[in-house]
Amino acid sequence: MAAQSTYQIIEIVGTSKDSWEEAAKVAVKTAGKSLKDLRIAEILKLDLVVEDGKVCQYRAKLNLSFKYHGGK
Repeated sequence: MAAQSTYQIIEIVGTSKDSWEEAAKVAVKTAGKSLKDLRIAEILKLDLVVEDGKVCQYRAKLNLSFKYHGGK
């Protein structure tokens, strides 16, 4: 019988001056510094910050799941 697991999902936003892909990577990398057992990142929304008619920042909103380790 396979082991059962529970996962928690949070919503995070990453930003980058270069690309949406980099913004998503930044979000996951930063979350990984404080969360254990990251599993799946689902991109929910991509948007841009525009100043003076120019793109100045890419933003990626993600749902990120990680294994839930409840208290013992």
